[in-house]
Amino acid sequence: MATNKPRVLKDFEKLETEIQEQIKLAYPSGFHQHLVSYVDKEGQKRLALPFETEDRYYLVRMSIQEAKTIIEDDDDYDDDGMLKDEIQESYAGKHGDDFGLEEEEEEEEKDLPDVDDEDDDEEG
Repeated sequence: MATNKPRVLKDFEKLETEIQEQIKLAYPSGFHQHLVSYVDKEGQKRLALPFETEDRYYLVRMSIQEAKTIIEDDDDYDDDGMLKDEIQESYAGKHGDDFGLEEEEEEEEKDLPDVDDEDDDEEG
């Protein structure tokens, strides 16, 4: 896991564009609900967005308000704060399917027949 990887603490705006795109793919519904807290060098409690690549573990510094503002100001997200489908497809094509977006959708579809089976049991 992340224990053997270099840890990087950086502001979102200072990350390479490629890393920003990968983060958007990992968090298509926005960032603020995924923030974690950490204690900085001065002992102050701070917030950051965790993100892991094959070779690094990132803590992307941002407050809740900054996380919301990044999404609101980013044209890649729609008015509801969701990463646009065409952007997701574009970024996934560039960076590969490392984030399991299609796999999650397939799992959700597989779960639907189970719900129908439960409904049949209730009727009988």
